[in-house]
Amino acid sequence: MKKMVDWKCFSRIVVATLLLTLIVVPVLAHTVASSPGKRTIYMIAFEPKGSTTVEKEPFPTDVLPDGGGYKLIPPDENGKWTIETYRWMPSQIVVYEGEEITLEILGVNGKLHKGSIEDYVEEFVVERGKITTLTFLADKAGIFQIRCTNHQPAMEGQLVVLSSPE
Repeated sequence: MKKMVDWKCFSRIVVATLLLTLIVVPVLAHTVASSPGKRTIYMIAFEPKGSTTVEKEPFPTDVLPDGGGYKLIPPDENGKWTIETYRWMPSQIVVYEGEEITLEILGVNGKLHKGSIEDYVEEFVVERGKITTLTFLADKAGIFQIRCTNHQPAMEGQLVVLSSPE
């Protein structure tokens, strides 16, 4: 039996892989190449979306969590419905204790993101089309939450501070 290729699904996987490669590889390359003790890490605030029609998939009836982090848009006159969420990318930052960290966060989607980094940055704001720069000393090991207060529970990440290898 010959299997048919779902080209639409295949093309989405290819596009997602390319986007991840274009975003994650430069971030990793830059953080590795930075001088010891100081690192700049690039992040984005973005909104993945997906849509389909009620002909292909029924509109979900489950209620999504409150907090602004998820949005389910009902079918329009053509039966098209959309699901969206907000994320930090990368969602996990790994650094060493004692490093001076600079985060440069570009607002790609969403008008405004009110954020915080537990025990490190009390509050910050990321706006679409602008870069927000945060600099801090990673002075204690642990796992600390990166939150966007207006897009909960979805827009959360982690700052992982490892004990110094020295």
